[in-house]
Amino acid sequence: MTGQVRTVDGRVAGRRGQATRQKLLDCLSEMLSSSPYRDVKVIDVARKAGTSPATFYQYFPDVEGAVLELAEEMAQEATALTELVAGRSWAGKAGRQTAEELVAGFLDFWRRHDALLRVADLGAAEGDKRFYKIRMKILSSVTGPLTDAVKELQAKGRVDKDVNPAAVAGSLVMMLSSVASHQKGFTTWGVKQAEIRPHLALLVHLGITGKKPAR
Repeated sequence: MTGQVRTVDGRVAGRRGQATRQKLLDCLSEMLSSSPYRDVKVIDVARKAGTSPATFYQYFPDVEGAVLELAEEMAQEATALTELVAGRSWAGKAGRQTAEELVAGFLDFWRRHDALLRVADLGAAEGDKRFYKIRMKILSSVTGPLTDAVKELQAKGRVDKDVNPAAVAGSLVMMLSSVASHQKGFTTWGVKQAEIRPHLALLVHLGITGKKPAR
């Protein structure tokens, strides 16, 4: 967290206040992993943090406000996903490695933030523009550089110029997010967790280059 931390009424929080605020966020994050979002109450978060509801309200207007804080921090962390694609090669064995590392990084990010991402998806589905923007910010951290990758391959004559780079990139990222959200569900179809990543990497490489990855 950078910059000054302020209370709801605009006062700058001291070191102790910042620590209390962060503890409330940490406890909320932990509770979201084990309880439905709608069941999480201010009094429960405050009790878990060893403080009072009054203290909670000094820093957040309600549970949703605190969840948005967590979601914003998550979106900032998602910028690291850009590094998995931007400036990377899609030629030969390097292309295969790029696809594999993108899939691994994307799925790992989703696993770490699974509970919070489910809340963000719920908010976005219900029409909350704040959660929608956060979700799109996360997805755009990968969609943008993948779009650039397709454009670069087109410029080199390695991808058909009739292909829409943004459409390809967006479709692949939506596929990744959908699979990441339902990894456990693959067992219903007899697919082992370890089998998901290599097959996703294959699809990503095919989608970007039109070719199977080199062995």
